[in-house]
This record gives sequence, structure tokens and C-alpha cells, in this order.
Amino acid sequence: MLRLPNWRDAYVRGVRVLLRVDFNVPVEGGKVTNDFRLRMTIPTLTELRVRGARLVVASHLGRPKGKRVKSLSLQPVAKALEELLDYPVKFVDDITGEQAYRLSLKLKDGEIMLLQNLRFDEGEERNDDEFARRLARLADTYINDAFGTLHRRHASVCAITKFLPSYAGPLVLKETEVLMRVRTEPDRPLAVVFGGAKVADKIALIRQFLKTADVLIVGGAMAYTFLAAKGVGVGRSRVKKEYLEEAKGTLEEARRIGRVLALPEDHIAASSFSADAEPVLCRREIPNNLLGLDIGPKTVDRFSSLLRGAKMVLWNGPMGVFEWERFSEGTAGIARAIGRLRAYSVICGGDTIAAVERYGNIDRFSYVSTGGGAALQFLQNPYLPGISALLERRNTE
Repeated sequence: MLRLPNWRDAYVRGVRVLLRVDFNVPVEGGKVTNDFRLRMTIPTLTELRVRGARLVVASHLGRPKGKRVKSLSLQPVAKALEELLDYPVKFVDDITGEQAYRLSLKLKDGEIMLLQNLRFDEGEERNDDEFARRLARLADTYINDAFGTLHRRHASVCAITKFLPSYAGPLVLKETEVLMRVRTEPDRPLAVVFGGAKVADKIALIRQFLKTADVLIVGGAMAYTFLAAKGVGVGRSRVKKEYLEEAKGTLEEARRIGRVLALPEDHIAASSFSADAEPVLCRREIPNNLLGLDIGPKTVDRFSSLLRGAKMVLWNGPMGVFEWERFSEGTAGIARAIGRLRAYSVICGGDTIAAVERYGNIDRFSYVSTGGGAALQFLQNPYLPGISALLERRNTE
């Protein structure tokens, strides 16, 4: 059990609180197009406001690489947040300069200011102590409620804890509690579903879950590397050749210990990677002139059958190119199947959440994680850089 310093132990009335959040949301045409991560922070912001905190909110957006990029400004995020809160949010086009410092000193109890994109300063991603020191000047207490950033050794996540009393916020506390439960004390049977394209990010985790999960399901583009390792024809589908041997070893290990590791048995393929491409149903193997873009109906039925009876489900990664209507039914089918279960269900990853929101059944899931890469890394090793920084600060106080 991780004993992180709890935000409820922090005295905040009349205190400037630097609240690290994860507002890394899609912005198009100056408007936030998916406000899920903003909505998840509303309870935190509201409670701190009611408790009389003077809030200095900080986040990153995108990858500006230490430079000012107009399209990655947090100004549209401030506007969207203000609408969600129905309360003023003071946006400052500054991070650690005099403008931000003076505004932080003028804050009254319950007021909120949002800093400009942290990554506009190269010191953020370098975990630079001097940048963190300047950031700490804006506040008297620090709360990290950005679980999705805890795997980053960045200044607003790690170095900042050297200069301010530091606490974990409610999202961080809940995420770590839920994921530790999945990792170490799951309800049985435990079913784990992996999809998406990133074999490199998940193959070690698949091997780890061979020891603890009762059922493992692999779909999405990453499944083609496993199918190719079995000698199944996958046509022009995406295969990571450098992981073929590891995938083969994983399949052999699953067979040796009698663990279910299910792969697609049919596919929705096409001749090109295009939303307008004509879908072709392929049974078992994919011809050389086609590439797989979704799992087929037989696979949806089999995966759904394997999920029945599960008491806990972890799902990360879509089953196909769900953004394109013609290749979305596999992901939609798995979302419906998990949503119908009487199980504790956890979903993580931006694409998975976007898919579930698209099909309108997100409320049927027990817990929706705000972290993608952070959640996957936490499941492998809970002591992420941001968590270690909070624990070290607690141990020195």
C-alpha cells in the first residue's frame, strides 16, 4: 500500500496552492474538443475553492519543446474550465515571471488563476531545479492531482516537491488505489483486455499479467505481431518485427502455464489505410494485399464470451480504427460487452476513453483512469517518478 501525503491534511484557507493538473486536452480552432480531463478535476477545484484556497493551477499541453507555440496556449482551456465551473478563471500568459507572481499575490480566498503552458519553458521537461524554484515562488503549498504525468520526471511533478510542502490530490489517490487493487489484489476471475498499436508499451505488461490474470485478450493493431509470431498470415497489417520473438515466447509461456491468451480469429481488413476503404471480412488469415483495421464479428463474440463471468476487468486500447465508422464495430462490441458485466471494470488510455464516450456507455464502467502511459507504467512498477517525489517529501517532513 502506498502511503502518499493526503491533500486533506493540507491547511489551505488563505493559502496559495499550486495545483498540478492534467489539462492536456485536444484543442481545435481555439476550442477544447474533449473536456473529459477538465471535468474530472471539477470536484477537486470546487472543494479547494470552498475550503478557501487561493488556487494557482498549472498544466502542460502538447509538446512545444520549450518554445511558445500559439496553438498550444492554455487560454482556450481556461475559457472551457470557466464554463464548466461557472466561476471565473484568471488566465495569465506567463509561467514563473513577475506577471504570474504579482497575480498570485493578489488572489483572494477561493479565486483561481491558470498559468500558461508549463512546457513553454524548457526547464519543465528538464526537471530543472531553478525553474521549479521560480514556480514554487507562486505558492505556499503544492498538490499534484495529475496522475497522467506521474511517469514524467518533470519540474512541476518532481523538482517542485523540494521547495514546497507537497500532497497527492484526490485523483492521484484514487488512481493509485484502484490500480494497486488491479495489480495486487484483483477480484477473481480477472480479465485483462489490451488493444491499440503500441506493442512496445504493453508486451512486458502482458507477460506480467500472465501470472495474475485469469483471461488475457489482445486485439487492435498489436495483435498482428502476436498472430505473425504464431505463423498466421496477416497480410500488410502492422507487425513489429523486433518483438516477434518476445511475442512468440509470451504465447508459449501462456500455453505452458495453461493461461488463456486470446487473439483475433477473424478480421475486418481493407486494401488501404483509409476511412473510405471498403471493409473486407477475413476469416482467420488476412490476404497479402490487405491490412487489418478491426476485429471481426466472430472475434467480438468470442472475446465477449471470455469476459462473461469476470469479476474484474481492465481494458486499455481499442480493437481497431474506431474513429472510422467502417472499422469501429469491434471496439463498440467490446465496450458493450464490458458495460453489461456485473464486474468492477477499469478503463485507461485516451483512445479507450474516447471510444467508450463515443458509444455512450462510459457510466457503465466502474472507474475511468485519467492516465494512459502513466497507468501502464504504474501497473508494472508503482514507484513512478512523481510518486517517489511525493513519498520522499513526506519522509523528510
